[in-house]
Amino acid sequence: MKDRLKLSLPVVALCLGSLVSCSPTVTLQAPSEPITINLNIKLDADVRLRVEEKAKQDVATKPVF
Repeated sequence: MKDRLKLSLPVVALCLGSLVSCSPTVTLQAPSEPITINLNIKLDADVRLRVEEKAKQDVATKPVF
């Protein structure tokens, strides 16, 4: 019985060691470049609004014909 235990203990340890070594690992890393946010849409809408307001003022104050 002792001989069997002596043989099975290393086998069990080897199996457990291989199971632990195969476990997946997850790593988190910050990006190497900073995050950029493109604001062209907001600026474009702001420019269009200003041009539209200026056009309404020009039509109201200056006769077309």
